[in-house]
Amino acid sequence: MSVEGNKATARRYYEDVLNKGEIDLLDELAVPGYETHDPLPGQRTGLVGLKDRVTMLRTGLAPTFTIEDMIAEGDKVVVRWRNNGSMVGEFLGMPANGKSFSIPGIDIYRLENGKLAEHWHVVDALGQAQQIGLIPSGADA
Repeated sequence: MSVEGNKATARRYYEDVLNKGEIDLLDELAVPGYETHDPLPGQRTGLVGLKDRVTMLRTGLAPTFTIEDMIAEGDKVVVRWRNNGSMVGEFLGMPANGKSFSIPGIDIYRLENGKLAEHWHVVDALGQAQQIGLIPSGADA
């Protein structure tokens, strides 16, 4: 698939799957052997694991991702994003508390034949954990 086609696949993942919750669309957007290099606790492997991840994020954090930059070359797509959400359900063993967060992140995807195949993730996990109350912030410590 073309670089532009790969970017379109990544965009659909954020806009339709993560933001709108169209999890079944992952059957079309990702390969069965999808590999993530930073799984969430309890996340299985493969395509079912990607569905686990999306379900955990959507039910626990009600995320809204805004794509700020997207760069692609060959079989790789890099997405720089901002995620705004609220802790509306259990996440990583912590019950819902309604606290909001806004965090930046960068994802790198490798695609095979226009489908998501591999994923690397860099996110402000400390900032998110502080904002949703998983750990105290510097002011609260």
